[in-house]
Amino acid sequence: MTGATGYVGRAVVRELRVHGHEPVPFRQRLSDPFELPETDAVVHLAAAARVRESFLDPLPYYETNVAGTLNLLKALKDQPLVFASTGGVYRPSNSPLTEESVREPSSPYAATKAAAEDLVAWAARSGRIGATTLRLFNVAGGGDTDTTRVITRAVASAAGTVPGMEVYGDGTAVRDFVHVRDVAAAFVVALENCSVGTSSVYNVGGTPASVRDVLATVEEVTGRSVDVSWKPAHPGEVRFQRADVSRLRALGWEPRHSSLAEIVTDQWRASAPAPGPGPSR
Repeated sequence: MTGATGYVGRAVVRELRVHGHEPVPFRQRLSDPFELPETDAVVHLAAAARVRESFLDPLPYYETNVAGTLNLLKALKDQPLVFASTGGVYRPSNSPLTEESVREPSSPYAATKAAAEDLVAWAARSGRIGATTLRLFNVAGGGDTDTTRVITRAVASAAGTVPGMEVYGDGTAVRDFVHVRDVAAAFVVALENCSVGTSSVYNVGGTPASVRDVLATVEEVTGRSVDVSWKPAHPGEVRFQRADVSRLRALGWEPRHSSLAEIVTDQWRASAPAPGPGPSR
């Protein structure tokens, strides 16, 4: 398993163990040739994953996310692989996105994930491996520490551990938020339904909500205000993103913990804010 010590990886490790699997972390860099221990299957989570950073310096994203995936694939033979991709590979649409929706990555990060998806799919179609790609939408909750993400930043602002947050545009842009626990459950389902010679893709989403919805929910859950600086919208910003998860639901998966209130509440509890009233409302 790559990326086992990351935010999503830790949740996936716990969920795999609950279901009787024994994860074996890979402790080498993706840029190095892989020497795999004996494993029945591989979960590939490791990646460079900050969207805005990828615009500033895209080359390391290609090195890690594309070349690194290629290095991993070279080491695999006759094993199932579950690969973590992103909902950012899709062309923006006002309708819910299905796995058949057109791919049109809007960032270097998403472009590297789309390229890696293709590598994985072609390797599976050749019969070399089995592959399941999970397109994760906005993963949140459960102790995320990446304050570049909207829910994490808003909760940290309410806790007083960061000075505030910037919102680009009017706050009405909609994203699909999914609890990290539901993401972990999706990896278990995907792993248990993946076999050599097959290639499948599944969306992993939960609750569509606007940035203003997030801010209101954070204030309601925490009883504290969020200090917001409003900025002009980025050119080409995606206004609406929602996942159709019916394909994954057909395997028995459900986003059981992905209401906005539960995501925010779990993030707030995990953030362990200092006692006191915090910023005034």
